[in-house]
Amino acid sequence: MPYTAANFALALSFGVVASAAGMPPAAVIAMSVLMHAGAAQFAAVGILVAGGGLGAAVSAAALVNSRFVPMGFAVGSSLRGGRVRRAFEGQAVVTSAWVLAAEPGGSFQRERLIGHAAIHYAGWVSGTVAGVLAPPLDANALGLDAVFPAFFLGLLFAEIRDRRRATVALLGGAIALALVPATPPGVPALVASAATLIGLRPRRST
Repeated sequence: MPYTAANFALALSFGVVASAAGMPPAAVIAMSVLMHAGAAQFAAVGILVAGGGLGAAVSAAALVNSRFVPMGFAVGSSLRGGRVRRAFEGQAVVTSAWVLAAEPGGSFQRERLIGHAAIHYAGWVSGTVAGVLAPPLDANALGLDAVFPAFFLGLLFAEIRDRRRATVALLGGAIALALVPATPPGVPALVASAATLIGLRPRRST
């Protein structure tokens, strides 16, 4: 529920920002209903607000969402049924649900993944609707612009359980910060994910 509350506030911010950018209310809501991808939606709208074209906005959203490919591979064996059913259940792979469902051994709690994703989806769509229907608001003045990074920092802190994970987090953050001024939206996060390759190094036996 704490993550869902933050997710609602984040979706509220998205609804306000997208509406202020001139997107039709129905389009803003449909984007959340069909995409359900906060980072990608913000990236796409940010490019449109900055004067970028539709192609650049779609490309940025695709880059940001490409992180779900390796995440899907990781969770696949924890889902049930054949390919079609697992593909359907795989729609529950959103970042917070993926993190909260993860087990220390690399498997995932299927019920927790789907349950959290369902609540997350409800919070995201309802938050977007509230943002669209709300009177004109200044997202920055209300502090809504801080919700997005705070949401993911909360997930990150829940994952840092040892020195190796802390090293990955710090290295990934450093890579992203270095690339933000010089690369398009979405690229820093993708390149920063290379820091996770540290996990391929075998642990020393004790």
